[in-house]
Amino acid sequence: MSPQTLFYIIIAILVINFIIDQLLDALNAKHFNDALPSEIDDVYDEAEYKKSQAYKKEKYRFGLLTAFISIIGTFLFFFLNGFAYVDGIARSISDNEILVALIFFGIILFASDIVMTPFGYYNTFVIEEKFGFNKTTKATFFLDKLKGWFMMAIIGGALLSAIIWVYQSTGSYFWVWTWAIITVFALFMNLFYARLIVPLFNKQTPLQEGSLRSKIETYANTVGFTLDKIFVIDGSKRSTKANAYFSGFGKEKRITLYDTLINDLEDDEIVAVLAHEVGHYKKNHIIINLFASILTTGFTLWILSLFIGSPLLSEALNVSQPSFHIGLIAFGVLYTPVSEVTGLLMNYLSRKFEYQADNYAKNTFSAAPLISALKKLSKNSLSNLTPHPAYVFMHYSHPTLLERFRSLKKVK
Repeated sequence: MSPQTLFYIIIAILVINFIIDQLLDALNAKHFNDALPSEIDDVYDEAEYKKSQAYKKEKYRFGLLTAFISIIGTFLFFFLNGFAYVDGIARSISDNEILVALIFFGIILFASDIVMTPFGYYNTFVIEEKFGFNKTTKATFFLDKLKGWFMMAIIGGALLSAIIWVYQSTGSYFWVWTWAIITVFALFMNLFYARLIVPLFNKQTPLQEGSLRSKIETYANTVGFTLDKIFVIDGSKRSTKANAYFSGFGKEKRITLYDTLINDLEDDEIVAVLAHEVGHYKKNHIIINLFASILTTGFTLWILSLFIGSPLLSEALNVSQPSFHIGLIAFGVLYTPVSEVTGLLMNYLSRKFEYQADNYAKNTFSAAPLISALKKLSKNSLSNLTPHPAYVFMHYSHPTLLERFRSLKKVK
């Protein structure tokens, strides 16, 4: 195969992926005005439903604009030999392959983020502000950017350096050692993300003593679940949207509630949401997801090891000097069809797990408060309650509200 042929295969993959995404978005948009199913028609009143439709349409139009700008910028970069140009800059600074790769990715990622920042700014301070969601200040917005860049440079740079060093040192078996490094990193982050990373962006405080904490602890004791780490996170500093999540395992397991969740829901509804999260833990979903992610990573690295040494990857991007970082760019695009399939499988697994966690909450606590909580959360975030089935299949990690309602109402 010639480098030019491979180049056009890469472009074809980008085009096909873009077209599929736009078709799915368009199909989904056609359902924005659908009447709500009778089971969930109490989520919105008429005025609220019109507001949710307006929100969905505005987000769709904005997403369409950003997608087209992004794909045009990507094509220009490919056809104007942008990778060769950036690689040349990096090599003019250093001849060390690790430093060259760090400079190369640093330039591309930093420049890309700078270009996309105005779109993120517009989304936050125009669209989200217009519909009453935004609580982010301009100072917080830009400080988050700086922190994100810092984390990308430190964590991403360290990982990339380790991977390239292993590649240079171990050759064709580098994927095994890289897999081990990424696995250790993933385990570490799963254990300590809430302790080390979250505080950089949000304040976490233990849930105060009171009726809510008492109800949570009573429920936890009922199901034999040791839970002494219940935290409240100041999500309201950025948005009115609410959330709750479970993180860690063993002694590091904790439940985190957004302060907006506590403001929006009644105590029993919050306990029902937590029962759902406990269900994920009891059903070993966290471990299974982590294991599946590790297996997927290993498979990807094995495939990468078969191709990364080929100069054809670099030549396809018109870079004369073969290198790991250029090959990684080409491989990343070529691997897209495979990653789409694994993504579909992971989403399917995630949706199954959500049903199981819902059933756990229903059987150990109650279905009614979980249903009312899900309805309130959907209403307060102006969620799309009538998505196209194909869009759900491709993109949703959770079942729709209607599907969860029917499952929770089902009598065994």
